[in-house]
Amino acid sequence: QVQLVESGGGLVQPGESLTLTCVASGFDFRHTNMGWFRQMPGAQRELVARITQADNPAYIESVTGRFTISRDNTKNTMTLQIASLIPENTAIYYCKNVRGTLNWGQGTKVTVPS
Repeated sequence: QVQLVESGGGLVQPGESLTLTCVASGFDFRHTNMGWFRQMPGAQRELVARITQADNPAYIESVTGRFTISRDNTKNTMTLQIASLIPENTAIYYCKNVRGTLNWGQGTKVTVPS
């Protein structure tokens, strides 16, 4: 059974940093291109960072420089480090395969007050 479990969110003050973690199971994680998605209030879910099975990262322009995606294929985990948080980073963050064929996890909510 495929499981994607996100954690690490919370209420964080502007300027602080945060690390989100995704624990994956039930599929061939090491051979899967993975991504972090976010759903901002009132918006659709979007892919913000991706990492290939070969460990090559990519980011959308608006998060480049502050978001860092990484993976550990020995532990079937993926992380998203967010530096210098701003209120616009408030969202629910999800991990999923880039192709989008796996089920969504419950996500982890990040709140950055203005």
